[in-house]
Amino acid sequence: MRELALHILDILQNTVEAGASRVSLIINEDPKDDRLTITVRDDGCGMDNETVLRTVDPFFTTRQTRHVGLGLPLFAAAAERAGGRLEIRSRPGIGTKVEATFRLSHPDRQPLGSMADTLLAFLLSEKALALEYIHRTAKDTFEFNTADIRKELGDELTMTHPAVRQWLRKFLAEGEQSVQT
Repeated sequence: MRELALHILDILQNTVEAGASRVSLIINEDPKDDRLTITVRDDGCGMDNETVLRTVDPFFTTRQTRHVGLGLPLFAAAAERAGGRLEIRSRPGIGTKVEATFRLSHPDRQPLGSMADTLLAFLLSEKALALEYIHRTAKDTFEFNTADIRKELGDELTMTHPAVRQWLRKFLAEGEQSVQT
């Protein structure tokens, strides 16, 4: 994957498969500490310690449709290439936290990519999931919460409605633009 946003989309899709109803995605760009941190936390089914250890093995997957699982191993490799690491914490019945750190200025760090497109793709594919998104940079912070959006929409409109989809696209793009340095 060429952009970290695509790794993030893969992790978000994993949360759905884990039965999560709430997901938190936090991106923190800290130039003072030369650190980029991406954290995804969910309330899905969770994993035992043995399963957590196997998640970075490309020949391990819990999916029945294929025999390899490359998402987390590729994300771990991307973090390690950029002077960071991937850490996974999980508890059965509680949920999972995936945190990747990168040296922000590392020449091998992949670009973040379009988080607006990633978020929109995820939001339009999943209806009931509550997503909290926070992106912090030295310049500003952008926050987005689907619970707030759904409250405003009421029962008449969904996120897949064409007018809502168009508004979301613009809102997310402007929010991401506001935090770029």
